[in-house]
Amino acid sequence: MSDGYLSTSTEQPGVKTVGVNYLNVTRTIASWLLTLDHKRIGLMYLVGVLSTFFLGGIFALLVRTELWSPNPILTADPDTYNRWFTAHGAIMVFLVIIPGVPAALGNFVLPLMLGAKDVAFPRLNLMSFYLWLTGALFFIYTLFSGGIDTGWTFYTPYSVKSPSSVIPVLTGVFILGFSSIFTGMNFLVTIHKLRPPGMTWYKMPLFLWATYSTAVIQVLATPVLAITLLLLIMERTLGVGIFDPAHGGDPVLFQHFFWFYSHPAVYIMIVPPMGVVSELIAVHSHKRIFGYKYIAFSSVAIAIFSFIVWGHHMFTSGQSEVMNAVFSAITFSVSIPSAIKIFNWLATLYKGSIRLTTPMLYGLSFIFLFSIGGLTGLFHAVLTTSIPLHDSYFVVAHFHYVMLGSGLIGFFGGLHHWWPKMTGKMFSEFWGRIACGLIFVGFNVTFFTQFVMGSQGMPRRYYTYAQKFQIYHQISTVGSYIMAAGFVLMAFYLLQSLVGGRKAPANPWGGNSLEWHTPTPPPTENFAVTPEATDPYDYTELEYDPQIDGYTSRAHA
Repeated sequence: MSDGYLSTSTEQPGVKTVGVNYLNVTRTIASWLLTLDHKRIGLMYLVGVLSTFFLGGIFALLVRTELWSPNPILTADPDTYNRWFTAHGAIMVFLVIIPGVPAALGNFVLPLMLGAKDVAFPRLNLMSFYLWLTGALFFIYTLFSGGIDTGWTFYTPYSVKSPSSVIPVLTGVFILGFSSIFTGMNFLVTIHKLRPPGMTWYKMPLFLWATYSTAVIQVLATPVLAITLLLLIMERTLGVGIFDPAHGGDPVLFQHFFWFYSHPAVYIMIVPPMGVVSELIAVHSHKRIFGYKYIAFSSVAIAIFSFIVWGHHMFTSGQSEVMNAVFSAITFSVSIPSAIKIFNWLATLYKGSIRLTTPMLYGLSFIFLFSIGGLTGLFHAVLTTSIPLHDSYFVVAHFHYVMLGSGLIGFFGGLHHWWPKMTGKMFSEFWGRIACGLIFVGFNVTFFTQFVMGSQGMPRRYYTYAQKFQIYHQISTVGSYIMAAGFVLMAFYLLQSLVGGRKAPANPWGGNSLEWHTPTPPPTENFAVTPEATDPYDYTELEYDPQIDGYTSRAHA
């Protein structure tokens, strides 16, 4: 063991983090733009996702500021308000949450966890990134060409007739779909073909199970959205009657197609963060994960169920009572694998050596917020409560507890967990905890309030509202600014760590999956030789070394 780095029998002894690594092996712009290294591609995804998150957050603050009063504040034009919330929703869903964990964190971590040198198809991986970037540019173009006011769901017949920039946005989402499909295909083949010796399916880290399940959804569901949006573009440009009833089309058909993709897309957004949380809970409580196989198979079960529950979005669309009852029953079934995960995470925490690090705080926040998001989802599965709550702020609150409160919180937990491995630098734990606290408090102030006003009849997407709802909107707006302060603080200390952060040890948290068996930052080839996998949740051979403020293996100390 040398310089405090975790060594295994398959590593060369005395490997150091100083010297050549994937960050400094070449420094030209072209070497980044044309790279086939999964780690660099993951970082480029990360920069893109965080940049669009900042953009989507600005539109969120514009919406919340406008709703401070039922009277105009920032704009007297309701159409402008419509463009703001549409831009916020579309950017956050298609550019941030869907690619966040799989494309950014997954690209960086997945081959390392497999002990592989790269993904199965490096060139396809780079192409996927540029497809994402091209789709994002279409969104940016739309913002400067008048915006779009249809809502992020693009519901017909309004999206057929809207004078706003519908076609550029649809084109952007269409291109983003190919990026998602190619990434999913790449990960499926990588996990199947590049596992190292000894890594059976039941020795894979749970993050890989979650990524695998998500990839199945991406490959099978995304083409449905792509075809649907292509049909919508054809209808706008050629005037054919597909979804527009004025030309013999059926707008409800669009809803069926859209939600057949978009409900699985909810799990594209949430299953990868669940995989992240499984790693956070196990590593930062330094305890073997409880119920490994149940967590693994629950990810697969969620992927399967996601394809058969889309109809609960359409209880008010006029579908038959029998179909409403069937979709209601199936929707309840989704709660079972989700509950299995939460139970097993809590059981893992029981009598664990819990350290309240910043990543662990995000993991605990995820469990709390996802529990609220999941339990309030039951109201939408029950016909007697779903119909009166439909299109109210109760739906907005539930959606954000699942997507932002769970999906993005899991993403930021993973970002902090693997930040030292990515950058070779440690961030400030003090400011990390403060930022997490601000985000957690601000989020609950923002969206728990919306459950109350939604249950009292406040409809979503309204530019103005009755006076009785003003206090709720004002509390929600204050919460959004508290949350924004937390995100700004996070950006500050993470960027500061790049400049003045102390050098990260190879294994700062005490993890045992293969990414912690490499130097920090990893070399370009990841491993000198293909390692042999061991149990990723066996921490008995690790001990804390105060000299390096990290963990080493007892066998090689």
